[in-house]
Amino acid sequence: MNKHSLQIALAYMSVVIGGGFASGNEVLQFFTGYGLAGIAGSVVAAVLFAFLGMHIARISSIMQAGSHKQVLYSLFGQQAGFVVDIILSFFLYGVGVVMLAGAGSTLAQQFGLAPLVGSILMTVLVIGTLCLNVKGIINLISAVMPFLLIMVLAITVYSIYTSTGTQEELSQVATEVQVITFLGAEVPNWALSGLLYASFNIAVGFPMLAVIGGLTKSPKAAALGGIGGGLGLGFLIILLNVGLFANLDKLLGIEIPTLLLAQQIHPWLAVLMSIALICMIYSTAVGMFFAFSARFATPETTRFKVLSAIFAVVGLALSQVGFTKLVGTVYPMLGVVGLILIIAIGLSWVRTRKRSAEELAADPRAQHK
Repeated sequence: MNKHSLQIALAYMSVVIGGGFASGNEVLQFFTGYGLAGIAGSVVAAVLFAFLGMHIARISSIMQAGSHKQVLYSLFGQQAGFVVDIILSFFLYGVGVVMLAGAGSTLAQQFGLAPLVGSILMTVLVIGTLCLNVKGIINLISAVMPFLLIMVLAITVYSIYTSTGTQEELSQVATEVQVITFLGAEVPNWALSGLLYASFNIAVGFPMLAVIGGLTKSPKAAALGGIGGGLGLGFLIILLNVGLFANLDKLLGIEIPTLLLAQQIHPWLAVLMSIALICMIYSTAVGMFFAFSARFATPETTRFKVLSAIFAVVGLALSQVGFTKLVGTVYPMLGVVGLILIIAIGLSWVRTRKRSAEELAADPRAQHK
């Protein structure tokens, strides 16, 4: 894996993971609540992330896409692609708003600040970052990943090593965990939960992954980056899932499980974990507002920077609705969009897997700008 592949992998992981993963709450609901079988669910998600990342990054590199809408047109055709683009763009904007609210909630819980203060600080950071060039944005997002990786590895390995619950006891506690709901009903098994986790998150990661892939000249390097990022995501999900399961008897009713695990090791580690959470929220917020602004203006132009600032400030106002309410509204609907994307990407792979990069570049579907 060369430098470009590694950068794609790290940026892909950073944008997809976000604050929900770093908090442990997503993994708890999607996987740990199914007991040991949840590990199999996380493997399902890992395979899907690797496959989807590979194909999105490869197609984008072949097209030299400057925006995710070009890749959408390739997947759906121009008319359907335009409709999906509009729907996806506004839902992704909603995720960006959720991240601003999440920053306010995290700083309020750990440091006692008013939620609005945290949201304002995150908004300023996002606007400042979006005024950089595209490569500068990608470098900043990629740089967040190693920090989180070290934090999750340290906390999880220590928590597994110091676990006192038996497998029978922990499996019993798992039955009391509130698993994810989809369209008003609890998801009945780990396999479907793994599919839904990938669908929620690929919709979030798709725009930035498409842009990053478009900056890479080699389709092979882009594909390797997508695979590496997907497998890296799977590794982190499995590791965190095992760590949460090993300590499940202490985590019932806890909103940010990783913060509690860090607190049990040392108070200063909890502070570092809070910083890691903010970093993950930041990387996702930047990715979402970047993708939304790129829908209306070319990145790095003055128009793009002005629109980014306007969209972020409007998002700040909307974020005051509340973190929990926003998550409950935006994420289930985004999952439906993600499932449509997964089907389209799968069909595209079947259609193009035996064609060369040169043939794909000449395809009329790849000519939309």
